[in-house]
Amino acid sequence: MDTIMVLKFGGSSVADNEKLQLVAKRITKIYDKGNRVVVVLSAQGKTTDKLIKEANELSSNVTSRELDALLSCGEQMSTSKLSILLNYMGYPSISLTGWQAGIFTNDTNQNANIVKIDTTRILNELEKGKIVIVTGFQGIDKNFNITTLGRGGSDTTAVALAAALHAENCYIFSDVDGVYTADPNKIVDAKKIENLSYEEMMQLSSEGAKVLHNRCVEIGEKFKIPIITKSTFNEEKGTVISDNIEDNKVKSIIKKEVSRVSIIGNGIIRNFDLIEQIINFIRKKELELLNFEISETKISIVFKNIIDDENIKELHQIIF
Repeated sequence: MDTIMVLKFGGSSVADNEKLQLVAKRITKIYDKGNRVVVVLSAQGKTTDKLIKEANELSSNVTSRELDALLSCGEQMSTSKLSILLNYMGYPSISLTGWQAGIFTNDTNQNANIVKIDTTRILNELEKGKIVIVTGFQGIDKNFNITTLGRGGSDTTAVALAAALHAENCYIFSDVDGVYTADPNKIVDAKKIENLSYEEMMQLSSEGAKVLHNRCVEIGEKFKIPIITKSTFNEEKGTVISDNIEDNKVKSIIKKEVSRVSIIGNGIIRNFDLIEQIINFIRKKELELLNFEISETKISIVFKNIIDDENIKELHQIIF
């Protein structure tokens, strides 16, 4: 076993025992091909929200240290459950908390940054042929206090581990099978994007696309780790985020409730025909503008009033 594969599964992928069975099958399929496998898990379903609610019911002044200690339990539950299942299936595995996995952070509770990762324990377990399951979203600071990385932090854990372990890539599994040109729940003809650059994905994340945590994309870019987003529940080809800087196609359109619409793609500042089409659309619809900005990878339009989904649908049809 030479190749290290890092696989991350989100909360919806491990929400119950039935879904944990699907995740286990995904993992063992990759393990059976001779790969060394490191798995990162989020807490099951809405566990984190439930723990926050329960803490606030106990006190109106929950300390940040104790809240992190509590929130870390969600990921510990999901990782230990998966390890129990894999061992029962005959696959040697071990669950590790953030501190057991050597993930050290600064001391900013609820939004900590990873400072370093000591991979000794993980590599030792991999050498024994085990599947290593690591809690996402957490680490410890210099005083050995448990810290959490903020919403979406399990993505960051996974990509950071992939970088520290020199993995070939990092797979992010969720209930969607990639990144789309628009929200597929609202735009029925939205198309899946095969490839995105790190910069484009960071723009998408910052504008509200809920596929990846933008901090994990920053790490991926820094250490040149390709990030592959796929669905836990089907075998469809996903989206690859990498150093794809020569493709100047428009990639996606995103609507935010603050009446800002962003159109993202490398080299968009030089796509004069597209810019003209967008301006003509705004004039035709008599939409009132507050701001219109163009950069190398993004057109950002701020409207005076809320833009409804029908306008977004028409704009999507014009662009794609």
